[in-house]
Amino acid sequence: MNRETVRYEVTDGVLVLTLTRPENLNAFTVQMADDLEAAFDEASADPEVAAIVVTGEGKAFCAGMDLSSEGNVFGLDEDLQPTLADLYDRFDDPAIVSGVRDTGGRVSLAIYRCPKPVIGAINGAAVGIGATMTLPMDFRLASEKARIGFVFGRLGIVLEACSSWFLPRVVGMQNALELIYTADIVDAERAKDLGLVRSIHPPEELLDAAIALAHRFVDGRSPVATALMRHMLYRNSAFASPVDAHRVDSLAMYYTSIADGKEGVAAFLEKRPAQFTSTLPADLPDFLAETDAIR
Repeated sequence: MNRETVRYEVTDGVLVLTLTRPENLNAFTVQMADDLEAAFDEASADPEVAAIVVTGEGKAFCAGMDLSSEGNVFGLDEDLQPTLADLYDRFDDPAIVSGVRDTGGRVSLAIYRCPKPVIGAINGAAVGIGATMTLPMDFRLASEKARIGFVFGRLGIVLEACSSWFLPRVVGMQNALELIYTADIVDAERAKDLGLVRSIHPPEELLDAAIALAHRFVDGRSPVATALMRHMLYRNSAFASPVDAHRVDSLAMYYTSIADGKEGVAAFLEKRPAQFTSTLPADLPDFLAETDAIR
């Protein structure tokens, strides 16, 4: 695929996606949304990719939406008058996709439906969409120079990229409300205190730390089991009842027990490293389609 704003590099099973508009502090554009959505969908289908790390080139992660664009800077079609029904009935209609649907949300949903671990390596400023796009990532590691801000209220707009769903789950409702009400830009230490980032690193060590963490997640692990557990935590935790979670758990346990689970048990009994053979997405159980695992 042609990637104008994102670099796609796979080494030893870890994909590093780098935002590549350093002259603009990696400010977000419609093209970047398209590139990121396509890159995550490509990585989801690529059996050579086991985990994904996202970072920015230069001194910023992503300084928010590029507000210098002509017309509607968010890439929306101001001639339309969309309704909520349109977002249900015409969700995939090209006119709605390009003219109404939030570009950051398209990226967040691509990350959400990805079956592989995703780590954000926040190397500098992450403001607006630069902050919200990291929320569906499983972990966020921050440079000591990172600055993170949900500044939407200062611009007279609202939080986006599905962050009204993700942010309270990451930091809790009270902290989420404080972050959006104040629109403050917080440093790495405050972000860690809030639970927004997992760990803080010297700038020169950040990317290596993120890649090392990715290897801890995937080396010697069943890719199908990992994908299923990612699915189960994100989706099952939103169910109304644990009975619904039990239904999904039961099928996931059944299908892993007759596949990679056999090798895992044998390796344990024989006291040797497991050699799992499943691949993604080919070996994901069919029942996932019923639970919206991969859209």
